[in-house]
Amino acid sequence: MKAVIPVAGLGTRFLPITKAVPKPMLPIANKPVIHYIVKEAFDSGIDEVILIVGKNGEVIKNYFKPDIKLQMGLLKAGKRDLYDTLEEINNFGKITIIEEETLEGNALTINLAKDLITEPFAILYGDDLVFSDKPCLKQLIDIHKETGANVLGARKVLPSEVSNYGVFKLEEDKIISIVEKPLAKDAPSNLVFSGRAIINPLVFDEIKNIKPASNGEYQITDAYENMMTYQDFYPCIFEGKYFDIGLKEGFLEANNYQLKVK
Repeated sequence: MKAVIPVAGLGTRFLPITKAVPKPMLPIANKPVIHYIVKEAFDSGIDEVILIVGKNGEVIKNYFKPDIKLQMGLLKAGKRDLYDTLEEINNFGKITIIEEETLEGNALTINLAKDLITEPFAILYGDDLVFSDKPCLKQLIDIHKETGANVLGARKVLPSEVSNYGVFKLEEDKIISIVEKPLAKDAPSNLVFSGRAIINPLVFDEIKNIKPASNGEYQITDAYENMMTYQDFYPCIFEGKYFDIGLKEGFLEANNYQLKVK
């Protein structure tokens, strides 16, 4: 199975630092956000990670390139622990990088990987960080292996929080619709989409059929909605500590959590 990680956004909530540094390279403790996301994918058994990068994407590329001179210098200085940290990156697995020039929504971003995908694949979003004993994505993969269906990462939130998310409407144990940011009184459940998915490549056919939202962007959840009329979708209420690091508060909370763990 392959995994697509779209990280081409501008990171406007974190300006001015993201004017020069891609948001996926902002640190959680001593490692950038993208390190944790890619590691989760490979720890889940993914064969190839496809990173879709945008502005300043060269910084992300360089992070995943081996630096033998640096590593040998660390060994010579007796800093084996730092050497091992860099060696972990070298041993991640196959990483393919695609550059995106225009930003028109996550559906078109993910669509850039279509020529590399021939079977069900994973999608991991860089704004959603999960620390768990069993990798979050692996929890979704297990449900996919059991059911053969599409699987969306899910977590339960308070009724007062549902208006911030895409909320799942369920029929028995399947997702039949995603309601975007409903009022609490109108929410079909308190189960919200949370940044991980296993999706059939039929999604690329449906991306052709969706229309832009009011902001002009094409959203992948609209393609999921179309697929739900003829494909099964199951939620995976994953175990783990979740952080929305697209928000400054969530980013700081993730840092504090990881520093305490370390």
